[in-house]
Amino acid sequence: MAHPNRNIGENRPVIRQLDDAAINRIAAGEVVERPASAVKELVENALDAGATRIDIAIADGGKTLIRVTDDGCGIAAHDLPLALSRHATSKIDGTDLLNINTFGFRGEALPSLGAVGRLTITSRAPGQDAATITVQGGHPGTTKPAALGAGTIVELRDLFFATPARLKFMRTDRAEAQAITDVVKRLAMAEPFVSFALQDVSGGGAGRTVFRADAQTGDLFDALHGRLSTVIGREFSDNALQIDAQRDGLHLTGYAALPTYSRGSAVAQYLFVNGRPVRDKLLIGALRAAYFDFLSRDRHPAAALFLDCDPHLVDVNVHPAKSEVRFRDPGLARGLIVSALRHALADAGHRASSTVSQATLGAMTPEPAGTRVYQMDRPSVGVLQPAFHEAAPVYGRVEVTEEHIRPEAEEAPTDYPLGAARAQVHENYIIAQTATGMVIVDQHAAHERLVYERLKRQMADNGVAAQALLIPEIVALSSGDCARLLEVADSLQKFGLTIEPFGGDAIAVRETPAILGEINARAMILDILDELSDQGDSLMVQARIEAILSRIACHGSIRSGRRMRGEEMNALLREMEATPHSGQCNHGRPTYVELKLSDIERLFGRT
Repeated sequence: MAHPNRNIGENRPVIRQLDDAAINRIAAGEVVERPASAVKELVENALDAGATRIDIAIADGGKTLIRVTDDGCGIAAHDLPLALSRHATSKIDGTDLLNINTFGFRGEALPSLGAVGRLTITSRAPGQDAATITVQGGHPGTTKPAALGAGTIVELRDLFFATPARLKFMRTDRAEAQAITDVVKRLAMAEPFVSFALQDVSGGGAGRTVFRADAQTGDLFDALHGRLSTVIGREFSDNALQIDAQRDGLHLTGYAALPTYSRGSAVAQYLFVNGRPVRDKLLIGALRAAYFDFLSRDRHPAAALFLDCDPHLVDVNVHPAKSEVRFRDPGLARGLIVSALRHALADAGHRASSTVSQATLGAMTPEPAGTRVYQMDRPSVGVLQPAFHEAAPVYGRVEVTEEHIRPEAEEAPTDYPLGAARAQVHENYIIAQTATGMVIVDQHAAHERLVYERLKRQMADNGVAAQALLIPEIVALSSGDCARLLEVADSLQKFGLTIEPFGGDAIAVRETPAILGEINARAMILDILDELSDQGDSLMVQARIEAILSRIACHGSIRSGRRMRGEEMNALLREMEATPHSGQCNHGRPTYVELKLSDIERLFGRT
């Protein structure tokens, strides 16, 4: 039974022109979702104004107060009322909506904020007097003189007081404050030469500093490295690889962490397009694809990547919040990210994250001793001779020589990156001496990675063998799914899965990867479609093939419990040094731990 439309009475509905206040409140629903959205818009305005220092103060998670102070170019007194008008902006002239070189351009933020809160703007342009204007619930006041040295102060109080229903959807003050902090940190990453300060002034007074990042100096990479150390942490910057790659008008810069420095979720993934923080499915999928072969499914890479291009190559006018973008050539952007990251990871060679060593040292910290004994530097053989002579067992005296102090002859020089093998313990771990410390290698995990990389090289050189189906599998799909699948047909064929259109909205599966054996082709096609819909690309076929290669590598590698001769251990170390990605096993775990001599001596109180 059809229900009558409650919005339609007996008479024909009347079309009405909404007033400006209602229009601005509707726009605010898209532009200002929560206090963090308001902070984002105001800080971006400050950056567009050329600010070199931005101070943000919030109270009660931004619900009762958001104040942004900058030293930018300011707004002239006669322009303040216009700045509060919808679609009024100084950033574009409307002739070319793709040539956008600023954060803002829609002219919606200030009128939207004024429609749902109590907004006051105080500003001073160079060579002019300062002025202020206030708007409450969409009703602007008059412009008045004010006292201000330079720049702009925007103060927003009682957010959503004019739309109280929205307050019911706000989270706790702590959660909203955390969201604001995240927004400020992302913008601080995008602008390393600008100083940022965020204070929580809840309850009055000077408040407490939540986040602070002073302006960096030097070239772009030095400044970005310093800013990332402040925002993400020193551990990330110490274990991140510099990214700098260009292709067909796209320029990718930033830092990406080693696979052994991975996270349990995607919280440490920061992506920017022309300096704008974005959460884009295409870029996230490209980042996942780049690390696909180095991390298990439950681990996520950490990266801060900046993609810059001509504004005409990307459309940022996709969503009012400007958090999504659309590339003219999505494949080009994705390919650049994947190839640049994979080259950087390959160039890192056998390097593993320093956090692995730090965790090892933490686990090895000895129990507190009663009395600390301070020792001098290592004594010479001449000094040790009498001591050993007196301490020798009663059944025989032994003359101390260099052979006693270093009982093993060097079979390989210790100046190799992974040093010279000295021993094998528990038939699974190789102990190697380096010029500056020691290395502990998991022989099975390391050799498994080496065999796996060898198998992958063979597959890349010879291709993936495909087996033709005696009777092609016909899979009926919707028109959209059929088109989406055929778009990636060439990529699937590289891995031995050949599909063709079969008329209407069906595809024919003619070949499948031979290494997978007998498979359910229809189920695989549907799984690939699900992955395409969810993440924008599909790595399912590649994942299944490489999972088999990984199992082959596992069974074909040196097993735990096998005794190894010195030359075998050293040969394994040399192959690790020559093989990219050998610092982590097939699941992203480290294959070795390096301990510096200074750290080892610290464990024994020798410093």
